[in-house]
Amino acid sequence: MTTIAQAYESLGTIRRRKVAVARADSEDALIALRAGYDQGLISAVLVGEAEKIKEAASLAGVDISVFEIFDTRSEEASIEAVKLVSSGQADIVMKGLAASGEFLKAVLDREVGIRKEGSSLSAIAVMQADNLGRLLFITDPGITPSPDLAQKVKLIRNAVPIAQAFGVKTPKVAALCAAESVSPKIQSTVDAARLQEMSGSEEIFGALVAGPISLDLAISEHAALEKGYASPVAGKADILLAPSIEAANILYKSLTYFAGMKTGGVMAGAAAPIIFTSRTDSAQTKLNTIAFAAFLAKGCE
Repeated sequence: MTTIAQAYESLGTIRRRKVAVARADSEDALIALRAGYDQGLISAVLVGEAEKIKEAASLAGVDISVFEIFDTRSEEASIEAVKLVSSGQADIVMKGLAASGEFLKAVLDREVGIRKEGSSLSAIAVMQADNLGRLLFITDPGITPSPDLAQKVKLIRNAVPIAQAFGVKTPKVAALCAAESVSPKIQSTVDAARLQEMSGSEEIFGALVAGPISLDLAISEHAALEKGYASPVAGKADILLAPSIEAANILYKSLTYFAGMKTGGVMAGAAAPIIFTSRTDSAQTKLNTIAFAAFLAKGCE
């Protein structure tokens, strides 16, 4: 796939996935959910304080009569939404106005959570790079603060099947750094070189990894040629592995706000799709993320 629209098109006619929304008193979330409903993608259970949800719907001008409302205290909304998914009453869990920490704690809860055994959760931003003619997958802009080598391996393992689900047979992974040479003083370059060595091994399979590599060399064949950087990943990277959450988050938001790239998000490492968007994300970004979750749920059938 080269565009986000193709993810919508690939869904075709599907069974509506039921989304359990933690603290659904979010105007943008309700706008996106209604759009997803109107497109035949989802139905929803709106979890939270009923009066606040109805007030948000009124302010947003959204008819929520087609959705169920699960009336509960705001502080219990995350755990109740996750319970609906782990019990099979819903297919997807979505963060509305719930605080990120509270929401993730519910997702990881030992009794009712939906964490996949032996895996780690990670966030992946899916960006439509029209100038490159492909989708870019950025990890991790929202979950893992300062990944060490072992965590970076897990981030790649989480991202590879997501890229493959979007049609990238053998994803090319760029372990991003500020330079292309290994320096003992810059741990990210040491980690990146080790990740490249692991490429194709049991630790990292199904993908090609290059590192250390700077962003320009990862996305520009011309820049790679000018600097003499020879790699099958150079200029053709699909997955951009950032060295820290700050780098990934700034890259993702820069592409969104400065470059105006279309985007959506994916949460990997869970037993069910998770819609984990920022409270400041636009209704369109939320809708794209809803579509991605439905798309990935379809692939799990």
